[in-house]
Amino acid sequence: MVGQAEQFGKIGVLMGGPSSEREISLKSGHAVFDALAQLGLDVASIDITTDNPQENARLISSLNINCAFVALHGRFGEDGGVQKVLDGLSLAYTGSGVRASQLAMDKIASRKIFQDTGLAVPSCRVFEKTTYALQQKEYDNLTFPLVVKPATHGSSIGLTIVDKREELKGALNLAFSYDTRVILEDYIDGREITVGILDEEPLPVIEIVPKKRFFDYEAKYKTGMTDYVVPAPLEEAVARRAQGAALAAHKSLGCLGCSRADMILSREDIPFVLEVNTIPGLTTTSLLPKAAKVVGIDFGQLCLKLVSLAYEKKKT
Repeated sequence: MVGQAEQFGKIGVLMGGPSSEREISLKSGHAVFDALAQLGLDVASIDITTDNPQENARLISSLNINCAFVALHGRFGEDGGVQKVLDGLSLAYTGSGVRASQLAMDKIASRKIFQDTGLAVPSCRVFEKTTYALQQKEYDNLTFPLVVKPATHGSSIGLTIVDKREELKGALNLAFSYDTRVILEDYIDGREITVGILDEEPLPVIEIVPKKRFFDYEAKYKTGMTDYVVPAPLEEAVARRAQGAALAAHKSLGCLGCSRADMILSREDIPFVLEVNTIPGLTTTSLLPKAAKVVGIDFGQLCLKLVSLAYEKKKT
């Protein structure tokens, strides 16, 4: 263990953050901290409370770390903000770089890249907060159900499935309370699946079976609200297709280290890519660790692997 500690130096686990996903990030961060500490590594817990680059640079510099383990979900953690700070400090850090993080966080930009890559994505329209009142004539052309969601939030925050036209205004108002751009996306009737990527290789497909209509914030984080089946009960060819779509989505954005692609598997077994998470949940019960465990990688080994990949990325 001493050799491992010397090899990896001091690791700072960045957690918390200023986004709406702060509480989830703290859970991920504490789980990672505990796992690395149990492996005998020199590890520091760093609670990020602001998106101010200068303040964060000073805080991180003061702790004299050699590598940052980024466990920040949402704004500043997944949008390239903290990655830009870490690049400025010439530190090794886990996960994707600035550009890939920015693209993955922006569901509109990433959707365009997925389409250009030949991946299936749900059809959508984009409404801007400053002009959507003027776009109301477009409501006449909408067909329901629709999925309404902010363009740059995770954890299903601000997301609504709208079945009837009269529900649309409330759904838009909710989504606009989180973002200045909102996506109105065709509802794909099918199974919710997710595929993690670790070191450029897809992990087993997970099927998500929420007790509610869809995998919303409560279903994600309240115990007993969702069942997870891993590996998902799919024909081998269908599973490979989903894994291939996840890896293609990961590579198309330039992601590194790990990611997790969320998809809907249609009734025709077509995987529709919804989004790529560059910093998926990292507790022992989160989805990426569940899939890694199936192939023999426990949570501590997963965290250690991500640190190793961070140093490899720094060398390139």
